[in-house]
Amino acid sequence: MATARIISVNTGAVRDLVIGGRPDCSAIDKRPAAGPVRAGRLGLGGDEHGDTENHGGPEQAVYAYAREDLDWWTEQLGRELPSGAFGENVTTAGIDVSAALIGETWRMGQVIAQVTSPRIPCETFKAWTGEDHWVRRFAVAGRPGAYLRVLTEGELAAGDDIEVLARPEQQVTVAESMVAYYGDADLMRKLLTVPGRGAKWDAIAERVLGRMTA
Repeated sequence: MATARIISVNTGAVRDLVIGGRPDCSAIDKRPAAGPVRAGRLGLGGDEHGDTENHGGPEQAVYAYAREDLDWWTEQLGRELPSGAFGENVTTAGIDVSAALIGETWRMGQVIAQVTSPRIPCETFKAWTGEDHWVRRFAVAGRPGAYLRVLTEGELAAGDDIEVLARPEQQVTVAESMVAYYGDADLMRKLLTVPGRGAKWDAIAERVLGRMTA
């Protein structure tokens, strides 16, 4: 079996972008770095975030997306998608990112990181792709990719191996956690028992579970 590895490490600066018909800005335009990039608790060196309320920070320091999923979307959209096209910091190969478990830990190069949450599509992502009904299409596809928190800082580079170090006993995949976000109460309750989940899940669960009982 092929070794899981990093295909590309991608960073980007804040740029102007029209979002929802209005001038705005975003750093979703990520480009492959020429060499190693340092991953710290708050993200990658040289990477920026236009919306610091919803992107970046310790719980979403690194966003990983699989090259295999980008290739699937290439077929769906009928156009090439280079590494970094979905704003991911790390483009992977040989690991099913959306089937990873919330709370599992990876070694990537010198970095140890923990899966915290899926990518939830937003208007910025829709504006960047230029695709109709993109938020719904991305959500329904069940290929969200994963946000990770950095537990041990270090350098990442294209070609580095990815190794799964540990997986929690209570198993909720990244793809399942997105289903929980959109209202699956049973999955949400299960997710609340998973150690290592992102800090925002408790507030999200209150909204989802409260709606179920309202």
